[in-house]
Amino acid sequence: MRIYEAKLSYLLVQEGPAVTVSNAASVVDYMRGGFDELPLAEAFYVIVLNRKNRPLGRHRVTVGTATAALAHPREVFRIAVVASASAIICVHNHPSGDPAPSAADAQITRLLREAGSTLEIPLLDHVIIGNPIDDPLARGYYSFREAGLL
Repeated sequence: MRIYEAKLSYLLVQEGPAVTVSNAASVVDYMRGGFDELPLAEAFYVIVLNRKNRPLGRHRVTVGTATAALAHPREVFRIAVVASASAIICVHNHPSGDPAPSAADAQITRLLREAGSTLEIPLLDHVIIGNPIDDPLARGYYSFREAGLL
């Protein structure tokens, strides 16, 4: 009989001054450089927050293709639970530059909101980062909270 043992460990590191991510623009600033490694692929991040909505860290949950980054509440909330987060903000990019949400983006946001409610770790926002040039609103990002959907 074989016995397998799995070990799960995470290291959360915060560098630099303590910042507060109080709106979508500050989330975009906090994520600066996060998508530079693979600019042609969608990447999905979770920012774990303490009680004062200050980031404990950011964690890349998944990297997808040029048109999709599959995320599941299980992977998103795993890091939140391990970090003892009080809340989370999810962020992903659209390599096309247009930050308008897709139907899949809206669906995962609903799933994450419901999972967060169950775990009592609220999803404060889901921000999609694009490019101001390709954004009809010229902001370069879309916020589900600012759109009134969270």
